[in-house]
Amino acid sequence: MKVVISSGHGKYIRGAKGPEPWGLDEVDEARRVVDQAADIMRDLGVDVTTFHDDVSNDQDENLNRIVNFHNAQGSHDLDVSVHFNSAEFNGSNQTNNPVGTEVFYESSAGKEYAGDVVDAIADTSGLINRGAKDGNLFFLSNTNEVAILIEVCFVNSRADVDIYHNQFDGICLAIAESISGEESVGRPPIELPPPGILFHVSGRCSSFGGPSDTGVSASEGLAFIYDYDEAPHLFLEHQPSGTTGLARRLNSGIFYIACRWDYDVTPRSEEH
Repeated sequence: MKVVISSGHGKYIRGAKGPEPWGLDEVDEARRVVDQAADIMRDLGVDVTTFHDDVSNDQDENLNRIVNFHNAQGSHDLDVSVHFNSAEFNGSNQTNNPVGTEVFYESSAGKEYAGDVVDAIADTSGLINRGAKDGNLFFLSNTNEVAILIEVCFVNSRADVDIYHNQFDGICLAIAESISGEESVGRPPIELPPPGILFHVSGRCSSFGGPSDTGVSASEGLAFIYDYDEAPHLFLEHQPSGTTGLARRLNSGIFYIACRWDYDVTPRSEEH
């Protein structure tokens, strides 16, 4: 299978942008999704070509440059454009309510792909499923091959943004698996480190922290970090609504390791 996938808009033709400090930037996030979903598809045996427009200075040039790139890749199975949505909500440019994910198509073959992708994203992430939609969009009308346009979520929905941060990896995996028709079995196991390390563990992994982790209380903190300013790179810029603790403020889109410690064996006073 051969897929060409690109991010919507461009470096100089910015798309939607949610409200500060928690809203999403469409161009930045679309690029993240494209690159990660493409890497997963390659692991699944798909021939994938990616594209981000770093050149265009106006909208017409941007639309044509993206479509021309897709059409220049020769015969392939599917064209994919990744976007993020935005809307006005009762006169406001933001909402705390969930809005959801949707995928647009134009051809009958595109409809099948669109349905598979939107169902997979919604089922994996918990985003509201707005469905596969027949859309008269430039990208869909002007690419030569079967095409879909993904609207991952709404940049100005606080609930969507929280889900997106918490489920980023799952969303990218859902896109890759639903397009390829293959199921990821994970990457090869990592070899154990050499002797002399402090400790090692093995077993099942789970996620910890973030706005959607109701397994920790709304006020739960962390063991060795007591303030946002100590490690801002680990946290969301804005404290999630209804919470006060750093555990629920952790950015699930960032990779980190969380460990439970027995303070009777390793007291906090012996921090290293």
